[in-house]
Amino acid sequence: METSPQKTERLIREINRIHVQYSQDYFETGKVAKVNLSHTLARVPLEHILSYRLNLHEAVNDYLAFADTRGIDFFYRVKTGESIRDKIARYAARENQYPVNNILNDIFGARVILPSADVVQILETLDDWKTQYGLKNWYLRDSDGYIGVHVYFKNASNFYYPWELQIWDENDAAENIRNHIAYKRTFFQTASEMPSEKHSELK
Repeated sequence: METSPQKTERLIREINRIHVQYSQDYFETGKVAKVNLSHTLARVPLEHILSYRLNLHEAVNDYLAFADTRGIDFFYRVKTGESIRDKIARYAARENQYPVNNILNDIFGARVILPSADVVQILETLDDWKTQYGLKNWYLRDSDGYIGVHVYFKNASNFYYPWELQIWDENDAAENIRNHIAYKRTFFQTASEMPSEKHSELK
C-alpha cells in the first residue's frame, strides 16, 4: 500500500509535470509575450499577471483531469484577481522591492494535510525531491500562529510563474485555518474600499 509520503511525492511529481506542461502551452506558443519575472513589479505589467491568472483558472482542470492523483486527498485553488491586486499593493508599498516570481509564487496553490509522523518523514526527504524534480525551493513557515511546509515549482525558468504546494500537519490545520480566515476578513474589508472597476474584471 502506498504511504502518505509516497503519495505526496507523486503529487509533487504531477504538479511539477503539469506546471511545465501548462507553462509551455501558455508561454511557448508565441501568442503571449514573455516577461522576465525576476524583475520587480514596476517592470511586469499587471495585465500580464491577470491574464495568466484568468487563463489558468479556466484551463487548470483540463490538465488535472489527466494527472496521476488518484487516491491523493488534496485541495487546490487559483488565486483570485482581487487577492493578487491586494498582494501587489502590499509589496509595492515596501521600501525593498522583490522579484515578481518571489511575490506571486502561489497563483496556483495546492494543499495536503497529513499526520505528524508523515510530515516529519517528508521534511527529511524534501531536499532529495528538490534535486530530483528540479523544484524552485521549499521552506517551513512558522509565524503568527501559522505552521506549514511550502514547496515551490518553477522549472528553472524566470518566465514561468511559480506554483505552490502547502503541506500541513493535521495538528496545525485548525489554527492555520483560523489564521487564514482572520487574514481573509481583513482582506475583504480592504477590497471593499477598492474602486468598483477593479471588481468588474473578476466577475
